[in-house]
Amino acid sequence: MKGFDPKFSDFPDYILGITKEIWEDRGIETLHRYYAPDIVVRAPASVVVGNEGVIAATMATLAEFPDRELLGEDVIWSGSPEAGMLSSHRIISTATHLGDGIYGKATGRKLQYRILADCHAIGGRIDDEWLIRDQGAIVRQMGWKPKKYARALIDREGGPEACLRPLTPQTDRPGPYDGRGNDAEWGQRHAELLTRIMSADMAVIEAEYDRAAQSEYPGGATGHGWAPVDRFWMGLRAAFPSASFTIHHQIGRDDPTLPPRSAIRWSLHGRHDGWGAFGAPTGAEVFVLGISHAEWGAISPAQGTKLRREWTLFDETAIWKQILMATG
Repeated sequence: MKGFDPKFSDFPDYILGITKEIWEDRGIETLHRYYAPDIVVRAPASVVVGNEGVIAATMATLAEFPDRELLGEDVIWSGSPEAGMLSSHRIISTATHLGDGIYGKATGRKLQYRILADCHAIGGRIDDEWLIRDQGAIVRQMGWKPKKYARALIDREGGPEACLRPLTPQTDRPGPYDGRGNDAEWGQRHAELLTRIMSADMAVIEAEYDRAAQSEYPGGATGHGWAPVDRFWMGLRAAFPSASFTIHHQIGRDDPTLPPRSAIRWSLHGRHDGWGAFGAPTGAEVFVLGISHAEWGAISPAQGTKLRREWTLFDETAIWKQILMATG
């Protein structure tokens, strides 16, 4: 771990450790040494440039959710300490809405939701990040529907012309990391699977997913079997049938004591020109940032290795915000 604090034994230990130190141990000032001063943090809702903005957002979140915990489910990573490493970190967050903030007046509601974050680190610092919170799960637990929340957010921020702009190719900012991950088997297989789904080859679901596959999707939706997988991916692609699908980063890993895993960061960019998960077509231009994790395995060798558990996130509220901004 060249350039990293020796208290961290490896890269996953670093990612899990600093997450707890910053959020749960209240070491917010450690962001000055763990994050680069000019870091670019891309979330579907906005792009933040600079460590000071990250610190301000962290304090605002903890003021609203002071008991927030971030439970690390997995760190799927590639690279080396010398060249730089990219972690795809999957988290379950628990929190109680005890303070006023972006979600309104304190309600006392208890929340649980997932986060997927891709972070590039070199020399002991994170300098590039892609962060997706399950905003659909958060707002539903707060008593909102994602579309209604997005509309209220636009109004609160001053209307369609003045509101904070979501992440798109136009609002994105370049960062120092331009890697593509690795070419390990499981990342390749995952990338091919998503590419086939996005090419309308829905038969690949029954071919490549285990019949008892567990799926975790936006809105805190848990499913089992092929049907929830088909509904989710069909609903997304049907809403944006002409949009361009791009894989930006892929990782495959085989680690002792863990099943084979993969992590893919991808996007859809195009028009909302179909009936699907986002209602009647509006023609709005939309950018969808997604991250997917998968675990692979075979209960019986005769059945072959299949995708047994999948986690995919995008921000439903950011998609609705783009649709509403375009349609008024």
